[in-house]
Amino acid sequence: MSPVPFETADALSNLSGIAHGFFGRNGPDNAPAFDMSETLGTDPAVVAANTTAGCTALGIADVQLISLRQTHSPDVLTLTKAPDSDVRPEADGVVTATPGLALSILTADCAPLLFADAGVIGACHAGWKGAAGGVIGNTVAAMVALGAQPERIVGAIGPTISGPNYEVGPEFADAIVAQSPVAADFLFVPDGKMRAHFDLPGFALRMAANAGVHNVDRVGGCTFGNPDRYYSHRQTVQNGADAGRQIAIIALK
Repeated sequence: MSPVPFETADALSNLSGIAHGFFGRNGPDNAPAFDMSETLGTDPAVVAANTTAGCTALGIADVQLISLRQTHSPDVLTLTKAPDSDVRPEADGVVTATPGLALSILTADCAPLLFADAGVIGACHAGWKGAAGGVIGNTVAAMVALGAQPERIVGAIGPTISGPNYEVGPEFADAIVAQSPVAADFLFVPDGKMRAHFDLPGFALRMAANAGVHNVDRVGGCTFGNPDRYYSHRQTVQNGADAGRQIAIIALK
């Protein structure tokens, strides 16, 4: 059996003591349904097996994987040890400087971002609400509080819905610009289209740059445009079903 496929960023791969990967919907031998979400009815035992397979592929089977209850918030959790409870902490960003912990983010169109600098790692889930609300900057700030320096932080943004496939209505445009005026730079109307589209990964990169982090790689393709590779909420809902979730992981070995 071949290992689970995943994608990596050069900037993060060049750091010692860091393991990371962006997984898609395909598991060992490229079999589909490498789903990481229990909230949509996937058997928890299947999710646990998938999680173990993913960590093994990254060479971090001996670390403790931290997952969050994501709510599209700007909230960021700082961990000095693994949570005491089996209940997932509620936040959309998480940072640590504690070896032996792995941080994870689940997505199905939103942007997963992973960051690292000299023994400090961070991860965040940035849909438009979280990105406009400040989750990316808050993640960087939490890393700085642990000793990281923005100019040294490197990062990656993983598979995300792309602007050409992210059509939005006028209410969306008004809401995101009201929350973050810079978002107007990432609203555009493609040739031949009537409605605006939003460049979420471009906006996320701008938010990282505004926080002082400029070395951020783009990894993977558009979730909506590659349904054979990634879960996409928008793609799946249009077809009358529920999407699974793919995982992004970063760990201090």
